[in-house]
Amino acid sequence: MSSFLSRVLRPTPDTAPPSPATPARRPLPPTGQLRRERRTLLRLREQRIRDLGGIVLEMVRRDEFREDLVYEQAADLIGLEDRLHELELLLSAATSVHRSPPSARCACGAPVLWGQHFCANCGRPAGDALVACTSCGHALPADAKFCASCGTVAASDA
Repeated sequence: MSSFLSRVLRPTPDTAPPSPATPARRPLPPTGQLRRERRTLLRLREQRIRDLGGIVLEMVRRDEFREDLVYEQAADLIGLEDRLHELELLLSAATSVHRSPPSARCACGAPVLWGQHFCANCGRPAGDALVACTSCGHALPADAKFCASCGTVAASDA
């Protein structure tokens, strides 16, 4: 009977479940959850900084400085700041996945929105040279194959 208990209580190495070689990658938490945690930790951090300042002030007033208490409180703050840094990295990773590609820019540096034919800042033509559609007169990039307005085949110089 004791051999049965020893097998049940302590599994042998050959019956132990195999450990995974690589841990499974967890998906990023929702950005709203990350932002809420960051906001809560920022408030807590500010409160702890005020508390630490009050503790040090009282120690100076009483002329009883306790270095161990200051280090303990500072270590808690450093832990909070480390978690805040992790949250910032997670938030930047989560938002960069959903971020749209950067908008087109003119040579002057101003953003050129989709559908604009000229830069609103300097007046340069947006992108490549523009030509007019032979059917409807809509402005088209010179390398366009079809008109985006009416769908007719654009005239080619070739």
